[in-house]
Amino acid sequence: MNFEDIYCFFRNPPPLYLNQELAVCYILDILLQGDSYGTELIARLEHESSTYRLSDTVLYSAIKFLEANGTIVGYWKKVEGRGRPRRMYQIDTEWTNKAKELAHFWTRYSTTHSTRSDEPPTFESRALSIGS
Repeated sequence: MNFEDIYCFFRNPPPLYLNQELAVCYILDILLQGDSYGTELIARLEHESSTYRLSDTVLYSAIKFLEANGTIVGYWKKVEGRGRPRRMYQIDTEWTNKAKELAHFWTRYSTTHSTRSDEPPTFESRALSIGS
């Protein structure tokens, strides 16, 4: 490791993996926009954010939590060109207001905790300013 490695890390930090609390709020945010399925939830986060990732384990534990509480409902949907049905999820209509409240936590968190907004200077420019 050298100092440039540190600057490179902060210029392009690795993605942050969501914990279960954030995953629940993220899932609700997406499901408020329409029904979705597990792998789409993961892919959509990766596509829309260079900052965050969601592991299968955390995703499915969050989904199980939401289903057990009656917040979301799962159903099977046959997709043309796909051999087996896909497990889709939707928000139970009785939970829409609470889902909006929790989804707002995700929106607020994801916009205020962006790790890529403050790009540090390169090592060379920093070294030059220190040596001056």
